[in-house]
Amino acid sequence: MAGGSGKRLWPLSRRGEPKQLLPLFDGKSLLQLAYERVRGVVAAENVLVCAGAAYSDVVAAQLPEVPAANILGEPEGRDSLNAVAWPAAVLARRDPDAVVAVVTADQLITPVDVFARALDDGFRLATDDPGALVAFGVVPTSPHTGYGYLARGADIAGYGLASEITEFKEKPDLATAETYLASGRYWWNAGMFVWRAATLLDQLRILMPQTYQKVLELAEHPERLAEIYPHLVKISVDYAVMEPVSHGQTGAHIVAVALAIQWADVGSYAALQEVLDHDEGGNARVGTVVTADASGCLLVNDQPGTVLGVVGIQDLFVVRTADATVVGSLAASQQVKQLADKVAAEVSAELA
Repeated sequence: MAGGSGKRLWPLSRRGEPKQLLPLFDGKSLLQLAYERVRGVVAAENVLVCAGAAYSDVVAAQLPEVPAANILGEPEGRDSLNAVAWPAAVLARRDPDAVVAVVTADQLITPVDVFARALDDGFRLATDDPGALVAFGVVPTSPHTGYGYLARGADIAGYGLASEITEFKEKPDLATAETYLASGRYWWNAGMFVWRAATLLDQLRILMPQTYQKVLELAEHPERLAEIYPHLVKISVDYAVMEPVSHGQTGAHIVAVALAIQWADVGSYAALQEVLDHDEGGNARVGTVVTADASGCLLVNDQPGTVLGVVGIQDLFVVRTADATVVGSLAASQQVKQLADKVAAEVSAELA
């Protein structure tokens, strides 16, 4: 899944080039890093990318090994259910026994070998148990309030560290998160999955019958994409499928494989500052940047042949592009989305 607009990283992230396509990590994008992670387990011809149609060409240029037919361009974003259901229908048509891993292109994950082993465990579990929808749980290291949680039931032997999942928990308050952490029976919900394509489609047939019929039509008639896709119900896969299944509304069940990894969702400038390399002042710098008496900042200059200079600042982000510059407190970086919306409303939608 490589959709999303990444407005919290405006003006770097735009409609035509969202955050997962930005070459911010030693010249590589989050999409390219995600592709490298799965290539240890899955052949290039078996990798599909579901992304916005507006930047399908950029996806193809960044991943030249992926066949053109495997880049599924969404005419518009319709949330995560459709970003997994449409590819499942396409793959089920190619191979009725297809087992599919759904991974995201907006995270940094290390170590890669640990992730690959967990992905292989997930494939084996879904292959061996046709009724299983496999989630991935990140082993928590803190009582984080920004993630959803998976409530673990009985452990499952033979697939790394795996458990039945009894409930999906929304983002908790701090006291609840501390309770979860202390119990040792909760994992962060990584938002990644493995299932048989046919099993996911069977859940849709029961829970979302209209979506089920529409994605089957799409798989059979791809020329009708622009007609069908914008009218699919906009809903997340967690709300539409995973939570109802965890409550026993179908014959399937939820299991999860543990990811004992370092996991960062690069969803804001504060998060980006944390994951990039730092200079002696604790600044993360991208492009040609010169500092004097600056500390704890994120400084991005994406204009070759120019210099970004800063002096006497702390804990700020400064981002310069060809047509927009944004400066703010890292502590307030979640508000960049609202700023981008104001730019669209008050100045120009093209700039946002």
